[in-house]
Amino acid sequence: MTKRISVTIAFLTGLGLIFLGTRFLLTPENAELGYGIRYNELGDYSFHYIKGIRDLFAGLLFCVFVLTKQTRALAIALLVGTIIPVVDLLIVLNKNYTGIAEYVPHIMAILVCFFFGLILLLNKKKVSIEKAI
Repeated sequence: MTKRISVTIAFLTGLGLIFLGTRFLLTPENAELGYGIRYNELGDYSFHYIKGIRDLFAGLLFCVFVLTKQTRALAIALLVGTIIPVVDLLIVLNKNYTGIAEYVPHIMAILVCFFFGLILLLNKKKVSIEKAI
């Protein structure tokens, strides 16, 4: 049951990242506000496109791992991927115009990636006695 919940949360996280990545690619200024920083782009959306493709890739990776039942790969991707929301949070914390509303999404992403990745990595397949004999 725990594994199923973890895989479902990972899939929903993947879908969320696909949404965020697509949003950064298609409507960069709106996406920027939700990220928690203000960036004076002067018509240059390079940062937004970098962030967008990073999120889109991670979301697709999580969803593909779920759909192909690659639970171990999903767990490792979630655990290693925790570095992304940690660094994102540090960037947002470094701004003097942000508050708790901008911190929460990053903190939630850290918790989801770390804990569900750990749960999936530590989840061992149960071998029935009939199969073992």
